[in-house]
Amino acid sequence: MAREKFQTLTEQMFYILLCLRRECCGADIMAQVGALTHGRVAVGPGTLYNLLEQFVSSGMIRETKVEGRKRSYVITSAGQTTLDNEYRRLLALAADYESCTGRGGSDR
Repeated sequence: MAREKFQTLTEQMFYILLCLRRECCGADIMAQVGALTHGRVAVGPGTLYNLLEQFVSSGMIRETKVEGRKRSYVITSAGQTTLDNEYRRLLALAADYESCTGRGGSDR
């Protein structure tokens, strides 16, 4: 059975949608992802613009402004629902880890 597109998100997808809770352009998204993750996650321009196009096509984000080559985007309600679902999925993974190991994520 084929998995529905965007049923689960990569880290890059998750952070792009998270950044788009406020309107911003591609360069701003790349900078924000790096800042939010303290450099742990990077989104290159090829990946970013490919994902932005896919997100627009699927109705998860919408384009808000075009100034020359600079385009700005914001998340839609469908995108926010996807982001919320991914957050709940990640919480369930963490809960499973804690259940199986008997410890929280901060213990090593």
